[in-house]
Amino acid sequence: MEDHKSPVSTSEIPKAKAFDGGFNIKEEVMKYLFHWKWIVFSILVCMLAAIMYLRYTTPLFSASTTILVKDERKGGLDSELSAFEDLGLGKGVKSNVDNETQIMTSRTIVENAIRRLNLNISYYTQGRVRVTEMYNTSPVICTAYDTDGLFYERSSAVSVNGIDANTYELFNAGGTSLGKFRYGQLIGMKHCKIAIQKNPNKGYFVSDYSVRIVFSKLTNVVAKYKNGLDVVSKVRNSSVIEITLADPVREKAEDLLDALIQIYNEDAIADKNLVAQKTEEFIEQRIDLISKQLGDVEKDAESYKKSNRVTDITSQAGMYMQNAVLYEKALIDVGTQISVTKSMLDYMKKIGKDDLAPINVIPIENMASTLLGEYNKSVIDKIKLAKAGTEKNSTIINLEKKIAEMRTNIIESLETQIGVLEIRQRDLQYQNSLMTGKISEIPTQEREFRIIDRQRNIKESLYLYLLQKREEIAISLKVTPPNAKVIDLAKASESPISPKSNMIYLIAFGIGLVVPLGIIYLIQMLDTKVRRRQDVEAVTDIPFLGNIPRLANPENIINNSERSGAAEAIRIVRTNLEFMLAGKGGNGKAKTLLVTSTLPKEGKTSIAVNLAVTIAMGGKRVLLMGLDVRNPKIQNYIKVPPAGFTNFISQEGGSISDYINKVPEYDNLYVLPSGVIPPNPVELLMNDKVDAAFSLLKEQFDYLIVDTAPVSLVTDTLLIAKHADVSIFVIRANYFEKRLLQLAQTFYEEHKLPNMAVVLNDTVKGKTHGYGGYGYGDYGYGYGATEVVAKPWWKQIFEKKA
Repeated sequence: MEDHKSPVSTSEIPKAKAFDGGFNIKEEVMKYLFHWKWIVFSILVCMLAAIMYLRYTTPLFSASTTILVKDERKGGLDSELSAFEDLGLGKGVKSNVDNETQIMTSRTIVENAIRRLNLNISYYTQGRVRVTEMYNTSPVICTAYDTDGLFYERSSAVSVNGIDANTYELFNAGGTSLGKFRYGQLIGMKHCKIAIQKNPNKGYFVSDYSVRIVFSKLTNVVAKYKNGLDVVSKVRNSSVIEITLADPVREKAEDLLDALIQIYNEDAIADKNLVAQKTEEFIEQRIDLISKQLGDVEKDAESYKKSNRVTDITSQAGMYMQNAVLYEKALIDVGTQISVTKSMLDYMKKIGKDDLAPINVIPIENMASTLLGEYNKSVIDKIKLAKAGTEKNSTIINLEKKIAEMRTNIIESLETQIGVLEIRQRDLQYQNSLMTGKISEIPTQEREFRIIDRQRNIKESLYLYLLQKREEIAISLKVTPPNAKVIDLAKASESPISPKSNMIYLIAFGIGLVVPLGIIYLIQMLDTKVRRRQDVEAVTDIPFLGNIPRLANPENIINNSERSGAAEAIRIVRTNLEFMLAGKGGNGKAKTLLVTSTLPKEGKTSIAVNLAVTIAMGGKRVLLMGLDVRNPKIQNYIKVPPAGFTNFISQEGGSISDYINKVPEYDNLYVLPSGVIPPNPVELLMNDKVDAAFSLLKEQFDYLIVDTAPVSLVTDTLLIAKHADVSIFVIRANYFEKRLLQLAQTFYEEHKLPNMAVVLNDTVKGKTHGYGGYGYGDYGYGYGATEVVAKPWWKQIFEKKA
């Protein structure tokens, strides 16, 4: 029977290193896509978990308010000293936005807001799965009265079940009924009295309800909301800030933020008014004191002026100074006149009888000035007469007498004038000294008066200043602006901020995708088994004959009409062997194929039997030799007698043909059983009869298929390997350890097994991560057969939809 020729050439069995083209993205992706069902299942489970999480998780809503905070706060320490800032007091204590935000979100402010809104009392209703908090939607509200210190320090709960429009039943935390009560009735509790009333904010009332009222510990509630507050600046270096708060109830978050700002402003205004009142009281006290002190100082000034006979010290001092200057000038003039007159007197006493006297020298007009003029005229006349006459001329003599008398008169006049000037000089000196004394008294008076006047000015200025500040504070008490201006009232978001559905779905999808991929990757990283051809070729250089898919029944033998994947795989291996056997045998001698493995249970016997059947169906005489004398398995596939090869070797005489059996189901197929298991298999296989038997059998058959023992356990195979033309090394997929591939490579490199080639047996679709079958390319084994060719998963999906 002719074989179906597979389109296989020598390129199918190159060396592994030549085959390996590097990293193959498609191959790596297909490793994961093979498990697409698990990936889809994981994603669906995670998405379902996300849906359930979103369905039953209490959402959080974000409420925010925007305010403008005054950068220089009008309350606080700087407000207390603001009335005295122009005196330099209180400067450097201005508050800023950071300080105000800390005050605004302080525990005290938050606690006051919670107390005002009674947020330590919560209302819950039980749904089918989760408990939902109510706020304004609660059918009833609870008010606590006469609370003691422990009311806010402990947690408790009660349940209210409506009975009708007027009554309800109250239960404690343990479910024990406390009685039936009317709405608004005071009920005595351990640390307070409570009154349950209908909610006036709800437009209608349903009598059939069940509400759980929880009284939470105040410190826990304050810590919860204080930690939930977030303050951010809208613009850098700006006093506009935004305060946000997240809470399951939108209205509660809005009310708390509004109450927070309101209480903060009330607190700031109260601080300002308190400071203003204290300042006003202080100013009134100071005004009374300063008013008395100012009156005393003004009386002291009045008494001083009376005792010193002064009205205006400054103007009188000016007048004294002016007079003193005049006296000084007069003294200088008189002194000058005296000096000039004395000089003239000395000159007149020393002058000759014919010398002229200087005129216009004396600074004042008097008799001496007149006489000097006449004296000079007489001297000139005498000089003129003396030139014309003699000294005895009577006229000249009379003139000389006249000149002498006139000089005497001039000297007397000058002396008289000097006396008058000296008298005047003494008078001026007296007046000047008197004026100087008065001037010397002025600094003392001025100094003493200035001390009094300075006190008066200080008291007066302080008195006027306090009056001004009293009016300013009176105005500030009437108009006190808030410290924070609300720009946007608190408003909660329509959609919850947590959980974010898109993010949850994305995370769920990511987890659903990453987890199976990670598991697959981890499994592959921890996988030490040989599963595909690439695993073999990555480590060894041994030629690869092909891979054999897992048989439905490993002990079945393929037949001539079978078109299964395993049958086609065996035929491909047979075809590839033809290329390796080229030039082998010849001269009528059989081509010998040795089939071995590293370990037992790798399917070498199954490969040997099916390969022998396949070659025999091609019209060749084939002898299947069972030389795994330690653990024979051929009898599991073909019915054979117990006697065989070991019997022939161990007995003297006889012919090996006596132990060869014809397989009736297949023409041209013969079997030489292993025979009885010997106690000394190594010595038996080293017998010379083994070589003689191979020589004889090669003359009688076209092919010898030798099933041998595993090479890693015993040396039986190596003893008979010299008779083989090709050594088929069987590796079982998903069973063989990758680390043992090095052993096969060693056999190949050291040529211990002639013409060695690898067959990967028992491959399973999926575990080998192929591309749509067990074979080469995308066609799979069984081309032309009646079985359906495997198609990619995505094609199968679209075909089902179509």
